[in-house]
Amino acid sequence: MSNTQHLLFELGCEELPPASLRRLSEALATNIQQGLQDADLNFSSSISYATPRRLAVLIKDLASAQADKSIEKRGPAIQAAFNDAGEATKACQGFAKSCGTTVDQLGRLKTDKGEWLAFTQHIPGQASVDLIPDIIRKSIQQLPIAKRMRWGSSNIEFVRPVHWAVLMYGDAVISADILGLNTGNTSYGHRFHAPSGIEVTPEHYETRLLESGKVIPDFNKRMQIIEAAANSAAAAVQGIAYIEADLLTEIAALNEFPVPITGRFDKRYLALPAEVLITTMQVNQKYFPIKSATGELLPYFITFSNIDSSNPAAIREGNERVIMPRLADAEFFWNQDRKQRLEQRTEQLGNIIFQKKLGSLADKSTRVAKLAEFIADSLQIDSNLVSRAAKLAKTDLVTNMVEEFASLQGLMGRYYALADGEPPEVAQAIEEQYFPKQSGSPTASGSTGQILAIAEKLDTLTGIFSAGMIPTGDKDPYALRRAALGILRTIIENKLDINLLTCIDFALQQFTHDFEQEKVRTLVIQFIYERLKGYSLEQGYTTDEFDAVLAVRPAKPYDFQRRLQAVQNFRRRPEAESLAAANKRIGNILKKSENAPADTIGQLIEPAEIALLASAEQAATDVSPLLASKDYQAALNRLAELRSDVDAFFDHVMVMCDDLALRAHRLALLNKLAKLFLQIADISKLQG
Repeated sequence: MSNTQHLLFELGCEELPPASLRRLSEALATNIQQGLQDADLNFSSSISYATPRRLAVLIKDLASAQADKSIEKRGPAIQAAFNDAGEATKACQGFAKSCGTTVDQLGRLKTDKGEWLAFTQHIPGQASVDLIPDIIRKSIQQLPIAKRMRWGSSNIEFVRPVHWAVLMYGDAVISADILGLNTGNTSYGHRFHAPSGIEVTPEHYETRLLESGKVIPDFNKRMQIIEAAANSAAAAVQGIAYIEADLLTEIAALNEFPVPITGRFDKRYLALPAEVLITTMQVNQKYFPIKSATGELLPYFITFSNIDSSNPAAIREGNERVIMPRLADAEFFWNQDRKQRLEQRTEQLGNIIFQKKLGSLADKSTRVAKLAEFIADSLQIDSNLVSRAAKLAKTDLVTNMVEEFASLQGLMGRYYALADGEPPEVAQAIEEQYFPKQSGSPTASGSTGQILAIAEKLDTLTGIFSAGMIPTGDKDPYALRRAALGILRTIIENKLDINLLTCIDFALQQFTHDFEQEKVRTLVIQFIYERLKGYSLEQGYTTDEFDAVLAVRPAKPYDFQRRLQAVQNFRRRPEAESLAAANKRIGNILKKSENAPADTIGQLIEPAEIALLASAEQAATDVSPLLASKDYQAALNRLAELRSDVDAFFDHVMVMCDDLALRAHRLALLNKLAKLFLQIADISKLQG
């Protein structure tokens, strides 16, 4: 046997949950790799496989055994190991016993610090085949399975009942008990096309399953095959397949041998909003819609069958029969919903509880409208459209269409608002209140939508905090982390001059239940700044740059980012390190001084301090208009010119002199200098 062989593990199951198949597959591969690494078993690479009925991992070039080890143990020093007569002391005897040997078998270790007793233990490496079963069992036990199930009379638990297990090292089977199954070399192919056993080997696992079992075991290859087949099928009807990544993944998780089928539906349904048809096809039927080259929906769909049927027309007709009532329902919902204006639905919101302490959706809508008006007024924007959008924002939640397809909330509100003759900006804002929907997705595009999105999220964030339901760990049922990040992104990326602290105060004042307003305010602000830090780090800023700006607590997120950009650029200047160190030194002097700085800077005597005062006063004059225009970059560039005078001051002036009056004036000078920089950021936070 060579020193390395491929290892194959496959677990055959009842159909696994499609939503978690890929995650389970990746976790199993990761766990096995980690287990092998922890056992000091070397390998070159690994491949994970996953189909609805199996999880498998192929480890390539796995060492046949652990490497032998030599462990050197150091014992007592020689002078403590033997007495004057050269006899072994108890310490020496105890060390020998702990090593499982005798005193005469102990060696000696000499260093420049002395000489000690030592013992070298040689540990032969264990064979891989002896270690692998436990590594596999532990890897399975650590899988991220939310709820395990039992079957039959067994107490064994897994996400689904298991039926076979393959465990091979090279061409040899590793005999083991895995989830109550005896391992072997027999896999099983497609449930219908190849239900009989198939002997596999690590070397030819994938090809054997494909050729003899009608199974494509590689998840990523199946996705590629599905995507290519969908594109080809769409092109056959002069269209383009509309493929969303989540659905592509789900279809790959539902099929072991995917075969495309193209179906069609009645053109009359194209009169419905395209998103309704797309959602119906994707959510209910797992179909890929087909669009024209110009982006218009075509009356076709692509589905995938898990069998290579001799009569694909029957499958196509069956799917066409199934989708017709779905589309008919959507058409009915559309027609019924438009019989009642959104404005007429506002009363129904009073019957839906948002949160027991925060009242109904009607209560929330009222609060959001007032908060949105407050934000609009602060931006000097006409609040009428914002107020109207806020009033109607949640009304589509009580429509038939959104009750059937929750993912269409906001979007259907836009369609229904336009059908009601509402202003386009109001309709757009109703949809965009939920923007950004996920990481990296766009924020609201219009000012009305931006204000409504901020108000809606801020009301939820402050309200849930006031109700005592603060996110902990990975538990965040109201998606408050996403809400906070959405608020920040909307403000920053649209360059909105919004004071977030005053908005938080306004939002908190609207709640009528009992809570500690100041405590909640502090927690909300801290929570938002934590999200701002994460966002800033993702944008390429460093922790010390963020901390430098955070130290002066800007209340406006966009202003915060402008300062951050200025600080990042400033630190690239040659003067930055010296000035950062000087500001840190100034801060320490002022903090430790028992003498307060003078109210005004009086008579100074040293040329260096006189020069620094003149430079500081001129810099203050120069940066004032720059700060007024928020040109923090130019302001820091101007303050950087103080470096030579600052360095000269510390080289030639003793701040803590015996003359207390002079000391107070010098402290006042340093205080003035520190405040110049603190108008922008605390650059003493910058690390060298």
